[in-house]
Amino acid sequence: MKTAMELALARIEMLYIEKDSINWEMFKNDCMEKEKEAIITAWNDSKISMMNGNQYYEETYNQKNNV
Repeated sequence: MKTAMELALARIEMLYIEKDSINWEMFKNDCMEKEKEAIITAWNDSKISMMNGNQYYEETYNQKNNV
């Protein structure tokens, strides 16, 4: 499953970004890390589940075909 951020970054990359851009890779990685932290924090704050937010993120979003 791809997150909204992954889909947006993939679309931007497809339309506008040169594939060799190191600045783009750094920006993309920073966006993805911040989104991961937000998902984990939201999950942990909800206190609905027995699994922690990091486990939820890994099982839901951490797949090899990410952006």
